[in-house]
This record gives sequence, structure tokens and C-alpha cells, in this order.
Amino acid sequence: MNNLVKNFLSLVLVLLALIATAKVFAIGEIYDFSSTELLERYEELTKELRCPKCQNQNLSDSVSEISDDLRREIHLMLEQGQTDQQIKDFLVARYGTFVLYNPPAAGSTLWVWLVPVFFALAGSFLVWRVLLQAKQRPIIAEGDEEDLL
Repeated sequence: MNNLVKNFLSLVLVLLALIATAKVFAIGEIYDFSSTELLERYEELTKELRCPKCQNQNLSDSVSEISDDLRREIHLMLEQGQTDQQIKDFLVARYGTFVLYNPPAAGSTLWVWLVPVFFALAGSFLVWRVLLQAKQRPIIAEGDEEDLL
């Protein structure tokens, strides 16, 4: 009888653990779209837009509550007939260009595009200088080391 109680309690604990972690395994909300074109646009937009909370996840991969809200908002805006650009403009107005995975090359984001190019050029120049200096140094044979001292 004692074994039966232990097994029952173990089963109850496992079930409670599964219930507690149900949100982790949730597939997410499923929206009904009036056309397959809207569904395709929705999927594309949620892959192109970044979650404001998760830093480096797009809206389709994120499980945060704000991503749920934004996916719902995108669904409503698509059903209302808004274009992809209008939806992106709305989100940029609320959250800034951070929500775009590929921000436009503007004055405020230009440094993001130019800094890697600058470092690549500076690194190439540094390697070139080191190699040039190494070429100009005289090669010392083993027997000539005493002459230098």
C-alpha cells in the first residue's frame, strides 16, 4: 500500500510540473485570416519585426506578452486593409527603429553601417604595415648573432 501512495504522489507531482510549464510548450495564438495573402504577409511581417522586449528575437519566435499583443495588433491592421509599410511605420512610431531588423541607412543609423567598414579597413591597413615592416628587417643568420653584440 505504501508503494501505491508513493507512485500516486509522484504522478501528481509530474502532472503539476507539466501544468506549471504549459506556457512554455504553448504553440501560441492562431488567427483566422480572410485570405491566404494576408496570412503570408502576417508571417513575413512577424519574421521581419523584432520583439521590443526580447532584444534579438523576431515577433514570430518570441513568447513574451508584448509580442502576443503586437502579433494581435498586426493581425487587426492587416484585416483592416493597411499596407506592410503602414504597419511598420506604426510600430516604428511606437518603439523606434529598434523593431526593424534591417533599419534604414539614415543619419542616426549610418554609424551602424560605417563602423564595421572602418574597422575592416583599419585592420587591413595594420596587417599591411606589419607585413611591410617584417619584409624590411634584415634576416640574421645564426653565426651573425655574435657580431651584433
